[in-house]
Amino acid sequence: MDITIVGTGNMGRGIGTRLVAGGHNVTLVGRDLDKAEALAGTLRSGYPGARVTVAKPGEGLTNGLVVLALPYAAALDFARTNATALAGKTIVDITNPLNGSYDGLATDPGTSAAETLAVLLPDSRVVKAFNTTFAGTLVAGNVAGQPLDVFVAANDDAAKAAVLQLVADGGLRGIDAGKLERARQLEGLALLGITLQMPLGLGFQSAWRLVA
Repeated sequence: MDITIVGTGNMGRGIGTRLVAGGHNVTLVGRDLDKAEALAGTLRSGYPGARVTVAKPGEGLTNGLVVLALPYAAALDFARTNATALAGKTIVDITNPLNGSYDGLATDPGTSAAETLAVLLPDSRVVKAFNTTFAGTLVAGNVAGQPLDVFVAANDDAAKAAVLQLVADGGLRGIDAGKLERARQLEGLALLGITLQMPLGLGFQSAWRLVA
């Protein structure tokens, strides 16, 4: 599949690694083209034969699935600016709407970042995924030898199934978390994971795993 990742930071690298590991083609969209080219080179070197291209913001949005690997506020701005170009596409929201002190969520009770994004993109299929996984663990693909769990929530079943397949292709375990409103709990779970890192000395190398 041809997939666009908007954002060339740590999460862009982590998700991009899993996508090329799964045999998918990736277009990286970033304001800093040198940084985007450097990330593309890293992905190609890690997976020889991987097809990774680079595009500027406003370009590279022709693929049917777009991952917004951006901070919450930046993702909202990007959605507002590019709503027309993103219409009809599956949009993967990975954001966690942290407040300024990183000890709470900036969204109002009874909603989520993903649902806010869906309001801005009424003609797109928004899927929540990857927000509970840290960038370094995505690059590795596992923690303590265990593949990562990726919780996926969406209202559109076909879009959710496509993302679950991408997760599996990348060697991870996808978990259907239900409708998009479950993003409220997933964003809370991510907040808990973030706040535990320093007290427990986890160094952002931990992961949530569902065991049954």
